[in-house]
Amino acid sequence: MRKRFIDNLRWMDVFLLIPYHAAQSFNTWGELNYIYLKQNKAISSIIVFFSPFFMPLLFLLAGMSARYALNKRSYGQYIIERIKRLMVPFVFGVLAFCPLLAYIGDLTNCAYKGSFGEHYKVFFTKWTDLTGFDGGFHVGQFWFLLYLFLISLVSVGIIASIKKISPNQYNAKNMPFGVICLMVIPLPFLYDLLSVGGKSFAEYLYIFLIGHYVISDDEVIEKVQKYRLLTLMIGLIAGIADVYMFIWSGKDFGTINVIAKALAEWFMILALIGIAKNRLDYKNKVSAYMTEMSFPYFSLHFLWIVLFQYWFADVLSSNTLLLFIIPILCAYVATIICSEICWKVPVLRFLMGIKNKV
Repeated sequence: MRKRFIDNLRWMDVFLLIPYHAAQSFNTWGELNYIYLKQNKAISSIIVFFSPFFMPLLFLLAGMSARYALNKRSYGQYIIERIKRLMVPFVFGVLAFCPLLAYIGDLTNCAYKGSFGEHYKVFFTKWTDLTGFDGGFHVGQFWFLLYLFLISLVSVGIIASIKKISPNQYNAKNMPFGVICLMVIPLPFLYDLLSVGGKSFAEYLYIFLIGHYVISDDEVIEKVQKYRLLTLMIGLIAGIADVYMFIWSGKDFGTINVIAKALAEWFMILALIGIAKNRLDYKNKVSAYMTEMSFPYFSLHFLWIVLFQYWFADVLSSNTLLLFIIPILCAYVATIICSEICWKVPVLRFLMGIKNKV
């Protein structure tokens, strides 16, 4: 039976991408963006609080879903499905949306004077740090689709090998909850391992495999649900400590900050899984619609938030709160409208990796 709480938790996580990416234009640590507006500690705190668990949660949910999918599909069928759902929208997104993001980055950060048509060639010939903030080639938010595809391939190899070596695999249902909590321990050591642009392939592979082998078990899910308030309390305390140390303290806490980040990541993931199982295990018209919209939404959202921030940058420059909120609201409306259009046009459905029905 399909676990609806996974669908609901996934789309809710994805739909927070607009305020999260909007906040990047206000970061206080000097990181460039496609458009950089001004420093603001309060808005920067949004990024630091959510970043430890925001994307890892999606990889864990993907690992859980992979287990359920492989119960019904062969490895080959699973890989073909991953190509359709991940690699097709990855290639389309890089070709269709990333050049415009890079163009805005070149306009705002490097004072580029040419047209978008001229810059489209620049995008494919300018290779620098792969962020796109200077107008060069990049993959934008589509790094997630690429990572998830590669992790899916690696994981299938691992899963198939383990199954061949040991057909009677360990059943996670007997795992004590304390052991599940201790799975946080490897995280600080993985953050810099196989990392590109601050995104650790090793970390996300680890989280994906935990989702597949451990959290996907029904009895484990029940344990996670039972202790959801405890893990939420630990996750919130660690997350707030992480924000304070990184944004507000004015000091470098080094290893302590990294530990706080790891605790926030793992315990917020456990808390959200438990809360979702307790409160979000349902399907209605709204949840079904939002689940369907989440894939095109993911592809489209970043372009719209950057465009609206670019258009409103001068008009709202004197009011930081409005400069943050107004582009977010406009981006939500534009992204949903465009997602609806994509959902109704067959060729766009294919290019966005949208399933026919949930």
